[in-house]
Amino acid sequence: MGTPITKAVIPAAGLGTRFLPATKAMPKEMLPVVDKPAIQYVVEEAVAAGLTDVLMVTGRNKNALENHFDRMTELEAILKKKGDHSRLEKVNHATDLADIHYVRQGDPLGLGHAVLRAKMHVGNEPFAVLLGDDIIDARDPLLSKMLAEQSTRNTSIIALMEVEPSQIHLYGAAAVEATDDPDVVRVTGLVEKPSTEDAPSNLAIIGRYVLRPEVFEVLERTQPGKGNEIQLTDALQEMALNPVTSGGVYGVIFRGRRYDTGDRLDYIKAIVQLAVDREDLGPDLRPWLHEFVATLE
Repeated sequence: MGTPITKAVIPAAGLGTRFLPATKAMPKEMLPVVDKPAIQYVVEEAVAAGLTDVLMVTGRNKNALENHFDRMTELEAILKKKGDHSRLEKVNHATDLADIHYVRQGDPLGLGHAVLRAKMHVGNEPFAVLLGDDIIDARDPLLSKMLAEQSTRNTSIIALMEVEPSQIHLYGAAAVEATDDPDVVRVTGLVEKPSTEDAPSNLAIIGRYVLRPEVFEVLERTQPGKGNEIQLTDALQEMALNPVTSGGVYGVIFRGRRYDTGDRLDYIKAIVQLAVDREDLGPDLRPWLHEFVATLE
């Protein structure tokens, strides 16, 4: 049983070009999903799994991220004076979520490079990586399972999800071997964004990782790959092939609800799916959706 993991790294330096012009002046991670920015869902997930030390890897024009998780005394004072305790609680909740730190990526050289920027903060201990584009429904916990597997197996853990073969080119794909747990596999190989024909399986890497610190040493020598970027998938491929020195790589297969807010269509779907299940919005939204869909038939 290893030391409990407390550190999470959230790469948030992307330009969000798929959402232009909305992201011209606003970070894509701050786009609202119902009434919270996408990044807050991710931080809340980390905290719910026991990760209270969060490092965000940011870039230029990302000051709004820091402001969101900081105190805003003027707003708090106005809400308090108005007696609006419900909204005041929501504002303070974001501020008090975790101990949040920030480091800039500088050059946009890929996910692997962004993770490498966390080396000094993480040190020589396992840590989690959560991508801000992926929201995992709080009713279908994934990260806690991954942390438990890392502690038991002392290895690096990646989240995997079955996708349609025609969609595998959008993800990293894993070659795997079964274990005695149907939801846990040993990863024997990884390919970043393969064609359907070249994919080793339809198990796609989604945006959750629990990594041993050896990943930093591997990333430091990883050459640019797909898109001329330093790919985290390439580093994990080396670790999977060298389990004696790196501990190997295992995957947890996720079968729950995931929302990809990095894609415009999936972003819209995420808002609808989360809103219909809310007690304050669902009762009015669901019948309206039925009526609206009927007009399309």
